[in-house]
Amino acid sequence: MSQATTPHSESGLAERLRALRTVRGWTLGQTSKATGVAISTLSKIENNLTSPTYDVLLKLANGLRMDVAELFSPARDHMGAGRRSLEYKGGGELHETPFYRHRLLCSQLSHKRMMPFFTRIKARAIKDDEGWSQHDGEEFVYVLSGTIELHTEYYEPARLDAGDCFYIDSRMRHRVVNHGGTDAEVLWVSTSPDVAVPDPPEPGPHRTAPAQGATGAAPTDPNT
Repeated sequence: MSQATTPHSESGLAERLRALRTVRGWTLGQTSKATGVAISTLSKIENNLTSPTYDVLLKLANGLRMDVAELFSPARDHMGAGRRSLEYKGGGELHETPFYRHRLLCSQLSHKRMMPFFTRIKARAIKDDEGWSQHDGEEFVYVLSGTIELHTEYYEPARLDAGDCFYIDSRMRHRVVNHGGTDAEVLWVSTSPDVAVPDPPEPGPHRTAPAQGATGAAPTDPNT
């Protein structure tokens, strides 16, 4: 699963990420150290200047020790025996990019092993180097309407119409595109990868990013 980086207006990610960082007393630099996401990328997300890729969302969730869905709204319950989550038509947390319009479903439960999305894959041209993703976990996609193409690094592109589906190992480079004349809609389920969580940084007295050239190399910005 992937997203291009671009400004967006409907997602609550910017405000939520800033609040999560603030309540921990973390600077942008400390958040970068915990998540592996570049300071400049974090700043762009918090200022609503970019829609992060799914790979970046996974890094943020891993470093902040929460589900991807919790990056958009607080979870009310931990996943456990006897728990359930209902999502009615039109519900879910929105995350829109140039390629996709994701609706994160059943985000009320935390520490889920699966992350379900209702996704609209926009009909548009895409460059050969755009939209690729690679991360731990597995993904299942069922086409509800329209036509999509699955691109992977090991196989020829596959066309899938309504009623078709695919299941992949997400460690393989992949992307889903739509070259048709109308948007396609899919049910997209991604497993939560088992990634080692880095130790959180010590809270600091200041809430500003460290000066450039400070000791220790910060992650580079993949968008520049």
